[in-house]
Amino acid sequence: MYEHQAALSGAEGSRFYAAESTQGTAPRDQGPALETLSDLQSPASQSEGPSWDNQEEVMVNVAKSALLKGLFGTDMNRRNFLRAVGSTTAAAAIASVIPIDKAIANILDANGPLEKTNLNVGFVPITCATPIIMAKPMGFYEKYGLNVEVIKTAGWAVSRDKSLSGEYDAAHMLTPMPLAITAGAGSAATPWTMPAVENINGQAIVLATKHLDKQDPTKWKGFTFGVPFEYSMHNFLLRYYVAEAGLDPDQDIQIRVVPPPEMVANLSAGNLDGYLSPDPFNQRAVYDGVGFIYKLTKEIWPGHPCCAFAASQKFIDETPNTFLALFRSILDATAFSSAAENRSEISAAISPKNYLNQPTTVIEQVLTGRFADGLGNVRNEPDRIDFDPFPYHSFAVWILTQMKRWGYIEGDVNYAGLAEQVYLATDAAAVMKDMGMTPPTTTYESYEIMGKTFDPTMPEAYVDSFAIKRG
Repeated sequence: MYEHQAALSGAEGSRFYAAESTQGTAPRDQGPALETLSDLQSPASQSEGPSWDNQEEVMVNVAKSALLKGLFGTDMNRRNFLRAVGSTTAAAAIASVIPIDKAIANILDANGPLEKTNLNVGFVPITCATPIIMAKPMGFYEKYGLNVEVIKTAGWAVSRDKSLSGEYDAAHMLTPMPLAITAGAGSAATPWTMPAVENINGQAIVLATKHLDKQDPTKWKGFTFGVPFEYSMHNFLLRYYVAEAGLDPDQDIQIRVVPPPEMVANLSAGNLDGYLSPDPFNQRAVYDGVGFIYKLTKEIWPGHPCCAFAASQKFIDETPNTFLALFRSILDATAFSSAAENRSEISAAISPKNYLNQPTTVIEQVLTGRFADGLGNVRNEPDRIDFDPFPYHSFAVWILTQMKRWGYIEGDVNYAGLAEQVYLATDAAAVMKDMGMTPPTTTYESYEIMGKTFDPTMPEAYVDSFAIKRG
C-alpha cells in the first residue's frame, strides 16, 4: 500500500482546450460553393464567430458531408475528381444535376427538436471509457438535452450483440470493432461508424509475479496470455510485440479472450501467465500483489488508439439531431478528461460500484500517470493514458493491415475506402472546429512502431513486409 500512497501526487499539462463561441451565425440563404463542399468545413472558416450552440450551423456541415459521401463515397474519390477536372468545372457539373442549395435547405427545414432524448449507451468498465462514463455523473449528457442511461457490460461480445440488436443506441467499443462489424468479420456485415476515438495509450502488458525472471519476451514460449477481444488493439499489439521478438503468436504462445473484469482473477489463479489488458486491471494486479506492469503499450506505439465511441449508420440516419447532441456531449467530455487537472475529480466520479467498481486510488494512479509498477518503483508517466477524439483514417488502415496479417480478413481489402466509410474523421473535424477545438489538418499519418515505419498509402506492402504472418 505504501507504493500506492506514494504514487498519488500531482499531474501536469492539458492536451487541448475546448471553448464554445457564442458570436455570429452562418447566413441561412447562402449556398455552399464547391470549395466548401470539397472539404467539410466549420462555419468558423466563413464567419467571425460561429456558435456551437446554433445547431443549424452544425447541421449545414452535416448536410454537406452527407452530400459529399453520396456523391463520391470516400474522401479519396472526391480529391481525385477535383484534381482531374478542377474545382470550377466540378462545381458547374455538380450544380447542373444536383440543386445543392435546395438540398441543404431541405435538410435544414427537416431539422427540429431531438428525435429522442432517452438513450441507452453501453460501456465496458475500464478507464478507456472515461468520457462516456463520467459524462453521466458529471452532467455532460444533460447539458445537451439528453437523458442517457450508461449500462455496464461485461465484455465486448455482449456489447457488440446488444448494439446490433438495437438494445444500445450507441456504445463504447474497441477501435477495430466498427471496422470488423462493417466488414462482416465475426458478425453479420452491418454498416457501423466510429465518430470519435475515446482514448490513446492506456494499456499494458502485465506478467504474473512468478515470472519476475522472465522479462525477456523470447522466454515466453508456452505462455498463455489474455486479451479482452479478438478485434481489439490489445490482440493486435500483443501479436505485433511477440512477433517482433521472433515468436509466432498462434504457435509459440496461446492467446485467450478474457473479459477485462476477469483478468486479475485468472492471473491470480494461474490460468494466465500474463495479459495485455485495459486499465484499471493492470494497476489492480499490482494493487492485489499478483502481477507487475512489464510494459505500457505507449512504449510499443506512442499515441496508439484503443477505444471508441461508436454508433450504427442507422442510428445516425434515423435520429440525426439526437446523434449530433450525443456526439457533442462525448467530445465535450473527452476534452474535459484530457485536462490533467481534472483527472482526480474524474477518478472519484467513475470509481463507484455502478461504474468501474474499483478503489479510487487505483483509478487515480491510472489517470494521473503516477503509479506503482509492482517492481518496487513509483513511475511518473503523465501520458500513460490520454483522451484525444480524432479518428484518423490511418488508424483504421493500420488496424486493417493487422486483421489481414493474422487472417481475420482475407482477399482484396479496400483499405482507404473502408477506413473513410467507418472512421468519421471529416465530420469529427468539422464538429470539433465548431466546438472551439483545433482538429488535425490531415486524416492520414505515418507511424513508427518498434522501429518499423507504417505508411498508410502502402498497406499491402506493409503486410507483406512481416516475416511472421498468416497466408
